[in-house]
Amino acid sequence: MGQVRKLKLAVLISGGGSNLQAILDACAKPDYPAEVVLVFANQLDAGGLDRGRRAGIRAEAISHKGYEGGREAYDAAVSALIEESGADLVVLAGYLRLVSDSFVTRWKDRLINIHPSLLPSFKGLGVHQAALDAGVKFAGCTVHYVVPEVDSGPIIAQAVVPVLPGDDAGKLAQRILKQEHKIYPQVIRWIADGRVSVDAKGIVTVADAKTLEMADINPVLEPG
Repeated sequence: MGQVRKLKLAVLISGGGSNLQAILDACAKPDYPAEVVLVFANQLDAGGLDRGRRAGIRAEAISHKGYEGGREAYDAAVSALIEESGADLVVLAGYLRLVSDSFVTRWKDRLINIHPSLLPSFKGLGVHQAALDAGVKFAGCTVHYVVPEVDSGPIIAQAVVPVLPGDDAGKLAQRILKQEHKIYPQVIRWIADGRVSVDAKGIVTVADAKTLEMADINPVLEPG
């Protein structure tokens, strides 16, 4: 029996790459149906680049600052790297840069992002403090397909955490980040297995989703 082809991932980062590491750890398991073929950063000193290199993965960086031709030209260069890598799915993992409409169009239905709020609430930046200021009792993270409108694409999965007395933005961010590290590899597995579909209204269905698959990434009773 021939070896099953794994889904090839290009992971885009801007910083330390903790979500990247969670994905790399998942990919290291023999039964995981995906592999990272490119780590890309828009910051030359992004710590996540070393994570990729230590894993033996191609890691590239191009600074966006003062890039000749502006955003469109920059994103075209990024797309060229992704295409050269042979990636099937582009994974934004702490990529703190808005991508152009042309980039979204180029990778339509093959471009996902993780956002540290329960979308559609608290889009953009500063979301942890915004959640606290709003007095919400639960927060969390969302994995979604990327569309031109920021943080507005079809929602694939969400993980929920409680907001606890005495929380500040940093404490809440760390609690959510723990769940990001669980939910992102899970969603990538679903996509690699061909289980994710989006209907005409932008509603995502995961075929044969089991309750237990989501239980570990919705630990609303786990305060730590």
